[in-house]
Amino acid sequence: MPDGVYSLIEEPWIPVRWRPGAAGGPLPQNVGLRELLLRAQDIARLAVADAPAHAALLRVLYALSARVTGLDRGGPDWSERREDILDEGRFPSGPVGGQGGVEGYFARWRERFFVFDPAGGRPWMQDPRLARQCDPANTAGVNKLIVTRPAGNNHAWFRHGTDARPDLPTVPEAVLNLLVWHYWGPSGRCSAREVAGVKTASATAGPLRTSLSFHPEGDSLFETLLAGLVPAKSTDRHERDLCPWEWEDLPDPDAPPPLPQGPCSRLTARSRHALLLVPYDNSTAGPPSSPGPERRPATPQCTNEPAPGPDPTPDLLVGDAYITWAYRLPGAPRDDDFLIWQTSQQGNRYPRPADATRGLWRDLDALLLLKPAGSAQPARPAVFYTAQEVTDRLRVRALGFDQDGQAKDYQFVDASTPAVFDLAEERAPHTAPAVGQLRQLGETHGWRLERAVRRAWTAYMNDPKADAGSWLTDAAGRYWPRAEREFWDRFATLDRGRNPQDPGLDTAGARKAFLRLAEEAYDAVTATVTRTQRGAKAVSEARTELYGTTRTTGKKKQP
Repeated sequence: MPDGVYSLIEEPWIPVRWRPGAAGGPLPQNVGLRELLLRAQDIARLAVADAPAHAALLRVLYALSARVTGLDRGGPDWSERREDILDEGRFPSGPVGGQGGVEGYFARWRERFFVFDPAGGRPWMQDPRLARQCDPANTAGVNKLIVTRPAGNNHAWFRHGTDARPDLPTVPEAVLNLLVWHYWGPSGRCSAREVAGVKTASATAGPLRTSLSFHPEGDSLFETLLAGLVPAKSTDRHERDLCPWEWEDLPDPDAPPPLPQGPCSRLTARSRHALLLVPYDNSTAGPPSSPGPERRPATPQCTNEPAPGPDPTPDLLVGDAYITWAYRLPGAPRDDDFLIWQTSQQGNRYPRPADATRGLWRDLDALLLLKPAGSAQPARPAVFYTAQEVTDRLRVRALGFDQDGQAKDYQFVDASTPAVFDLAEERAPHTAPAVGQLRQLGETHGWRLERAVRRAWTAYMNDPKADAGSWLTDAAGRYWPRAEREFWDRFATLDRGRNPQDPGLDTAGARKAFLRLAEEAYDAVTATVTRTQRGAKAVSEARTELYGTTRTTGKKKQP
């Protein structure tokens, strides 16, 4: 890459979706940070395909939005200042509230937004010291960097490649995966790093590991970013609330991780991994193994359609990557304003984990209600307390990574709701019980279905330890998607007119509807064994579980 420079301010690396009717001639598929912030009102949303990369990039953009608007400072007038920005309809390009706006901020920090800066600089969100603290002959490699690829001795399920000759990623792809590592990186063994004569090869998990991140989403990216801002706390210290690219010096790896001092550092400076991207040098290496996609026309057919991006060339590829630990010592307990926090039976606070098999509607009452029901005492994300001030048309976007606490990754989680903030408890307190009750009805019949299927299987097999996994999976696949549609259909009928006498929920009708779905799923799953006397008896007796009755007394169970 010429001069080893790639500016994230100028280069088009962020995929976006434009709003219908957005002006400005041919619209690019990808934009840089400057264009994204200056035209956020014309952008519908980010178009990042990988959910954890999307959530990580949103946190970076929240921090930048707070900086260019002056909303990184708290105070009693914070909401009024945000409303003034909202009324302007765009982020300020020039100075506002003592801040330099978009242009002023990027002019000040221009040198810190280069992806590659080999001349003693500070590449963005990276640690250049790794080039001498890690073994250059034993780097992590780009297959390890790209979280969707198999690396090392792992099986190659969806693509084939080798560490000896990997498909080299483009810089945009590499940067998005760099962010995934900073937020969702695994714990355990990593590349060895030698600091102060001591070599260590063990990392702790990223701050969002296993979690599901909830984001308010507006009609434009401008609304989304403003809704995602959280005011500074009274204990925050603005002068020390720095993003990693704003640090004067890189942190000491032997010291404890620095504590966040405000909203910007909470959003961007909690990583437990250190990374360094190495540009592909086509002057010393052979041709890259990735020739890039088929060439497309250089201009779009319609001015409202995105213009295709440039084909990847050797000058736009990443050749290698260092990935290792950032701090030897453990940090403070993790905290985040975009997670649902729960309490274990031992009294420990933990985030609700991402689960690829769980519908977003099952978390809705924990997002809209002040004190949702549940033994885990769920507390809604802090951002939801102030997001509704932007508009009541906000949707909820859930982004996460279904993974274990160490190194196993399973599946991305990406889901969204229709506009729901008009039913937040502060705006419509009379509907709060209805929202919680509707969710509980759907889940109760799902749990009863699971108990019924499990009991029928063990009775049919005449073995209390028999694994009902295949039946349970089939039943869940039949019930939960249909229950989700039923939930949203009934949620849409809830009263928005603030009628305290009638929230609009037909409780009896909802109970019958969810029960009918459970019965149909149960009958379909168990139909194959009802042709035998033993199977018919097992299915008939276990069917009572659908109605919440015990097998001996016939009394109703508590859901």
